[in-house]
Parts: sequence; C-alpha cells; structure tokens
Amino acid sequence: MPDPHDTERRDFLKTTAALGALSVAGPALAAARVPADAGNFYTSGLVTVQKARFKTLYGPAVAGNLYAPKALDRGAGHAAIVVGHPMGAVKEQSANLYATKMAEQGFVALSIDLPCWGESEGPRNRVLPDMYAEAFSAAVDFLGMQSLVDRGRIGAIGICGSGSFAISAAKIDPRMRAIATVSMYDMGAANRHALKRSLTLAQRKALIEEAAAQRWAEAAGGPLRYTGGTVHELTAESGPVEREFYAFYRTPRGEFTPAGATPQTTTHPTLSSNTKFMNFYPFNDIETISPRPLLFIAGEQAHSREFSEDAYRRAAEPKELHVVPGAGHVDLYDRLNLIPWDRLTAFFRQHLGQA
Repeated sequence: MPDPHDTERRDFLKTTAALGALSVAGPALAAARVPADAGNFYTSGLVTVQKARFKTLYGPAVAGNLYAPKALDRGAGHAAIVVGHPMGAVKEQSANLYATKMAEQGFVALSIDLPCWGESEGPRNRVLPDMYAEAFSAAVDFLGMQSLVDRGRIGAIGICGSGSFAISAAKIDPRMRAIATVSMYDMGAANRHALKRSLTLAQRKALIEEAAAQRWAEAAGGPLRYTGGTVHELTAESGPVEREFYAFYRTPRGEFTPAGATPQTTTHPTLSSNTKFMNFYPFNDIETISPRPLLFIAGEQAHSREFSEDAYRRAAEPKELHVVPGAGHVDLYDRLNLIPWDRLTAFFRQHLGQA
C-alpha cells in the first residue's frame, strides 16, 4: 500500500490517477450507488462452466473458467473467445461476465486470470506485461486443443488493461483471428504519461527512482510496497476517476478477494515491478495485425477513451471504433444495459463465423 506518511508521493499520485486507475474510499461509501443494471456476478442457466488450467510457454500456469452453451453440439468445432480482465482485477471482475454473455450467444468462451493475479501462478501482484500477453496466447493453445473448438476460429476480448495485452499478443499471434477491446487502457502510456499526458518527465523519473530504491529495500529482505490500484478511503478531494473505480472495486458491486489475497492488496501492483509498464508499447506496429479485424469499444464519457481513439488511429483496416452513448469507463465493466452485446456478437459472428 502507499506509505501514508509519504505525503508528497500521495499528493502526486492523486494528480495522476491513471497510473493503475487510482481510486479512494471511506466516509463516502454510503454515497456509492450501485446502478440498477450492474451485473458483474451475473450467471446464466443457459451455459455450462468448468475450471480450466494450462501452462504458459514459460511454465507458470494460467487459471480460467471455460463457458459453453448447454445446447452446444460437442462433436463439432465452434468459434471461441478468450476474455481478459481489467488490470489489477481477476477473472471474477468483468471477465466472467463477458464470457458468460458470449456463451449465451453460442460461443465457447474462456475467462482467464492473468499471471500473478487470482488463481494463476506467478509472484503475487507483479507487473509482467510480456507474461500478460503470453497468457492470451497460452489460452489460444488451450482452446485449440479442445474438441469442441475450431482452432481456426478463435478471437479475444480484452477489458481495460487487458485490451492492451490482447493487442500485444495479437501482433505476434495470428491465431487470434478477431480482437475486441472494451474500455481499453494502454498500460504503457498510462504509466509513462498518465491521462491527457499530465505526467511530466521529471515526475516519471521520480517514480522510477522510487521503484529502484524499493528494489534495494526488497533485496535486503524488506517488505513489499504496493502502488496504484484502488485505494481504500474517499476524501473530500477525491476526483471523479477515483470515485468511479471505488464504486466498483470497493463495494459489493464488484469487490472480490481471491484466495490467498487480502482486501488490502487486491488491485495493487507491487511498487518495485510497476515500472515494467514504462517499457510497454502495445500500439507500436498495431497496423501489422491487419487484415485481422479490430473492434475498439469505449464509453462516450470514459476518461480512458483517449486510448481507444489512439489505437484506432494507428490500426489498419478493418477496424471499428464503437462509442457507447452516455457510458463511462467502469460502466462497461458490468452495466448489462449499456455494454453493446449485440455489437460484440455481430463482430465475432462476422469474423469468426456463426458460433
């Protein structure tokens, strides 16, 4: 957790909430209203679900949930979709929901925990962008080995930070035949520049210096420190981005603590590893994904919209930017009546074939 005595760093972090999607909580908890159509923990009687576990190219296993329509012909190959969760979250936050809804539309869908998070292997809460991307390719390996999946018809959905990880994977994995992102964060740009490029080079260097000093502390046997994520108290100074994330991650709407974790560490990357994002450039060479299609979904009012617009500008055809009227960033995590299920379904049916 951020050091409460480090007031200078805390003040700085409050001005750069995009670094890990900062959020705070506290007395204003009572003011956090759950939207009537919020459905993060939605389940469906129309689909089956079973646990999945598979190795990455480098060894550590990825955990997931495999969803399939109950009426699916198990003897035939079907289109399948990998679904990745927001950065710092776990598959029980948004990814399971998306996988369930796509399975209702006839697709086989696999929600995954990124390495180092949830039930997947890896040192807890570490930032490893290449391994996050590898998890998508390992999920394609797994799906392609299932008799009910046509390995030539596999796509991906990346939510928030996983949008940038899915794109990173797709650039070098042509087996991902169609890629959709939702409320995407470019985790590299968010850490290098913050929202609207509000982070100065001097401030970035200060963050890097702090992380380097923490490495010395840990090498000497000192405790881990955490950064970013969703903080645990709202104050009078809490901004709209902070409140937006708090309303999901720190209330029953979306709060989930996986086994082995505590509410004090959920969503928080380690300080010493978070600078790995500074070297992450997922949109470089994004045009090489063409002619495979890209769909970028962003809320009209989302603070993260700039990342989807940037990726759309850089990508080659076929590509689409779908802006959801009235929606914010977190709205597209779980708002059943705002998430454009019809557009997602049509996109994957068009490019992967009828489920």
